[in-house]
Amino acid sequence: MALHTRLTEMLRIEHPIISAPMAFAAGGRLAAAVTGAGGLGLIGGGYGDAEWLKRELAEAGNARVGCGFITWSLAKRPELLDLVLTRSPAAVMLSFGSPSAFGKQIKAAGTKLICQVQTIEHARAAVDAGADIIVAQGAEAGGHGMVRSTFTLVPEVADYLAKAAPATLLVAAGGVADGRGLAAALMLGADGALVGSRFWASSEALVHDALQSAALGADGDATVRTTVVDIVRNIDWPKPFTARVMNTKFVRDWHGREVELDQPELREREMNRYVSAMQNGDPVNTGVWVGEATGLIHDVRPAADLLLSMVGEAERLLGVTARSFVGAR
Repeated sequence: MALHTRLTEMLRIEHPIISAPMAFAAGGRLAAAVTGAGGLGLIGGGYGDAEWLKRELAEAGNARVGCGFITWSLAKRPELLDLVLTRSPAAVMLSFGSPSAFGKQIKAAGTKLICQVQTIEHARAAVDAGADIIVAQGAEAGGHGMVRSTFTLVPEVADYLAKAAPATLLVAAGGVADGRGLAAALMLGADGALVGSRFWASSEALVHDALQSAALGADGDATVRTTVVDIVRNIDWPKPFTARVMNTKFVRDWHGREVELDQPELREREMNRYVSAMQNGDPVNTGVWVGEATGLIHDVRPAADLLLSMVGEAERLLGVTARSFVGAR
């Protein structure tokens, strides 16, 4: 049995899994490893570091990968999209802002346009922008997002697309970390899954191993949605987006006290604390960018092993376990 879906057909991949373009974590090695295993790997365009992006695109080598951008940040450095499109990426993903400003350019280049959405209103805007693929992201996801749950958002977007844009594909994101999540995503009406946290805890991710170890020892209760990690980094994220991270001591120190961080000297001190801890692998004093799926993650392995394990489990669940529920009485 194999999981052939409209996503595998459109993207010409073997398995219906896309790796999330996680800023600072999803570099060229991770994207290439996911593509090499039969999925589609996306490099995280982050906040607009051209040299970092060039380096990671080169790190991916000849692998057929794509790239993801934070849309409101890309608007400040639109030349980065040109940089990526000259390399003929398999897809470009836009998240956290209107895709209308860049959608036409991406499609004119012959590149598949992926739009990540958190609401039905966002889904409508993505269809208007000509999205080939919509990623419905639930609040369980690590990193930035909103408040809708994957379990209800995905089928609602599926119903909307069936009526308004049946040729537009749907991918589920938020809490998908094993074969159970992938199988559930398909049953909810998605054509595949976008996986972030599980690949964040992979050998190829650009994440300090001490931060990964902290996540391995946590459960899903140990995460929180907050703005502290953005305020302290002087990144002005638009409302109503917030970040899901582990509820570390750093986060607990300031969550609910965000106004106090407006003091310049205090913010500079805490930013130094945050950045130093991130670089040196001190999970207590920084942000650990993982979602509720941390409770499902128990090891750090190569991305290819993770992908194939996920697909194999989903195949078994959909092929054997599902039939046990509808067998003759």
